[in-house]
Amino acid sequence: MALTFLPFIVIIAMILFSAVKILNEYERGVVFRLGKFTDVRGPGLILLIPGLEKMAKIDLRLITMDVPSQDIISKDNVTLKVNGVVYFKVSNPERAIISVENYYHATAQIAQTTLRSVIGQYELDEILAQRDRINARLQEILDELTEPWGVKITNVEVKAIDLPSEMQRAMAKQAEAEREKRAKIISAQGEFEAAQKLSEAAKVLSSEKDAITLRFLETMREMSGNGNSTTFLPIPVDFLNKFIK
Repeated sequence: MALTFLPFIVIIAMILFSAVKILNEYERGVVFRLGKFTDVRGPGLILLIPGLEKMAKIDLRLITMDVPSQDIISKDNVTLKVNGVVYFKVSNPERAIISVENYYHATAQIAQTTLRSVIGQYELDEILAQRDRINARLQEILDELTEPWGVKITNVEVKAIDLPSEMQRAMAKQAEAEREKRAKIISAQGEFEAAQKLSEAAKVLSSEKDAITLRFLETMREMSGNGNSTTFLPIPVDFLNKFIK
């Protein structure tokens, strides 16, 4: 008699087992009863009515999604390859299940098209120099587009910008020319300051009668202290001035 009811007992046990679900702390269950949304349950032990209720499980943890390289033409007609990364999470499990078929795939596609659209509005120099501004703009647009899906964009980063080889060579030449320009400016500034100091020194020497004599004696002392065999004959400055006049 017991063997007769054994299959029924096994079937009932399987049905009851399928009605019991356990969700982790970072998971939520979107429950449908006869195809109609009822509520969001979890975490912990979840009981479903067998045959009447079904549950779709949603992960609430932060998701890191790579955006593959996109061929983009900048505002100044430079062809680039740009890739990025998007950080997002589900903020509304109900919308993530009901409003869109696959929220992950939808977010990936909208991220690729938005990346091409936004970066195409900037010139090359702006893309290279204003990456933080572009990242903020991308996050703002993506967050607005994915909000109806129950998805929250927390951060967007442009990872790499690949330039054509001829553009890389042109930029290298430009950078080298800029460095040479700065070096020449610094050298000219130094010569200008040295000339100013020499002019000030000449004014001091010309205004003081004994200053040029002291400088002459200092020069002779430096020459005699080098340990060389140079012979020099000191001539008074006033004596030379007579010949000059």
